Amino acid sequence: MKAVVVGCGRVGAGVADELDRAGWQVLIIDLKSAAFDRLPASFTGTALRGDGTDEDVLRRAGAENADLFLALTEGDNRNIMAAQLGIEALSARKTVAKVNDPVRAEAYAHLGIATLCRTNLMATQILGYAGQAVPARPGIYVPENPHQHDEPVTGEPAPAPTGLPGSPGTPGGIATPGSSGLAGTPSAEA
Repeated sequence: MKAVVVGCGRVGAGVADELDRAGWQVLIIDLKSAAFDRLPASFTGTALRGDGTDEDVLRRAGAENADLFLALTEGDNRNIMAAQLGIEALSARKTVAKVNDPVRAEAYAHLGIATLCRTNLMATQILGYAGQAVPARPGIYVPENPHQHDEPVTGEPAPAPTGLPGSPGTPGGIATPGSSGLAGTPSAEA
């Protein structure tokens, strides 16, 4: 299995390390060399200083046909751009973009990009811990109609898409746009 992680912050480094330990071929890209200090000495994947929104950089690094392409930088726009490249230019099978703005996270899922909204995840956890009612806002928005490619970059048939685990509509869980729990104005509480 092959994973591309754009952004070597705490989350990116942690996910890259776990996938590496599980035997995945991992490529992690960040603009700052110092970011790779977050990776453990045991990391056997590839750490590359570069721009994860630059198609040429991604291609030279061998990012085509990834089983999982994660855009986990601190910038919503960079993450959407990287994820879109992963889907449309590099034929990634599953792609997730971290988007902090809940309204934009849902909107991009409507456009076919799976998004992780840490604002929803954190609010849900804090409210639950405080014993308060937890609004039904998902942590991951899975697109109803994800971008699909008939053929990966290599020309091999693409595997059938599989959904991410979790239950739609579960607070802090996974939902598709338009499913229960996505109505209302999530930005009002963000």
